[in-house]
Amino acid sequence: MALDGLNTLEDLDFRDKKVFLRVDYNVPLGKNGEVLDDYRIKQSIPTIRKLFAKGAKQVILASHLGRPKNKEDVFRMDRVAEKLPRLTGRSVEKVDDCIDLEDLMPSPSEAGIVVLENLRFYVEEELNDEGFAKKLAGLADVYVNDAFAVCHRKHASVHAITRFLPGCIGLLVEKELKVFGEVLESPEKPFVAVLGGAKLETKIPLIRVLLDKVDKLLLGGAMIFTFYKAKGFGIGKSLVDKNFLEMAKLMNHNEKIVLPSDVVIADDKDNPSHVLNVTVDKIPSYMYGLDVGKESVEKFKMELQGAKMVVWNGPLGYYENEKFAEATNELLRFLGDRAGIKTIIGGGDSVAIVEKLGLRDDFFHVSTGGGASMALLEGRGLPGVEALRADNPA
Repeated sequence: MALDGLNTLEDLDFRDKKVFLRVDYNVPLGKNGEVLDDYRIKQSIPTIRKLFAKGAKQVILASHLGRPKNKEDVFRMDRVAEKLPRLTGRSVEKVDDCIDLEDLMPSPSEAGIVVLENLRFYVEEELNDEGFAKKLAGLADVYVNDAFAVCHRKHASVHAITRFLPGCIGLLVEKELKVFGEVLESPEKPFVAVLGGAKLETKIPLIRVLLDKVDKLLLGGAMIFTFYKAKGFGIGKSLVDKNFLEMAKLMNHNEKIVLPSDVVIADDKDNPSHVLNVTVDKIPSYMYGLDVGKESVEKFKMELQGAKMVVWNGPLGYYENEKFAEATNELLRFLGDRAGIKTIIGGGDSVAIVEKLGLRDDFFHVSTGGGASMALLEGRGLPGVEALRADNPA
């Protein structure tokens, strides 16, 4: 189902064609605009190489970078473009616009790879403006979407542009779709999901989908306190979604859901003077619940130990403070050490944590798209992908 109706790189003719390749080069930048991590750039290289191997005469790379308001220099694509000659082994030229390029666009003989200026320098990009998309399409003969991280958005370079060029998905998007397709359609058993995050409201769609698929659903994050409140426990000053107490009460009867039996609490989440580990029915009225407790971390390890597939989404504690990041870090390291478990990390916060811990290469799959991976896990379509399906034109 994941690839039904979609063309891949194997399905289109790229010989002597100019290819518009939408990539995700929204990389982290330093104070002076330097690229701090080129992982996302490296993820596009297999597709670029494949296009040239299939005879493309020029590959035109387009991406957004950051959230520019007035074409600030720090958000120009120059620093990103500097990384590409070494990674691709080809001539690369960066141009200073992305649409009005009559006098700027190099010929294929001058540059095999062209990097366009930041797409978000134009408000029309996020408005999915058809005129803007038509101008982008006018640069090339074929369109390839390899920017999984923005496939959940209806933006001109991922959605409207598909009306003007024959198109397909790139290798990275193909891989992401296959992985999440397996999770939803034929997960290996036992299948365990680990969900964290602050608000139960935002996780309800994902919980509902996963409960039909998993053998166990391990919950952490501030959303667990809504479940405890629904049980009648005092939760002190912990976060609670009052509008979802009845739903939490119903879910408390689901045997697949595993809640922590103890939690880490403190008198202040940012500058605590008192930090304690207590059972969930012993939270004082003046304290905040901020992490999964030590006993529950060991309990979660036991549940994960026998799994063949694990999906992880969201931190288990108030991760912004290192004092409350221990459960998340310990369980991620635990999973990273187990090659026999097919672990899939999805969600922007989770991916950032994995990268911070240096565990990126220790898991079966670390998704490049936070919102896009969430949408897939929830069973929603991705506009940037659906626009390329043969039976569902943009």
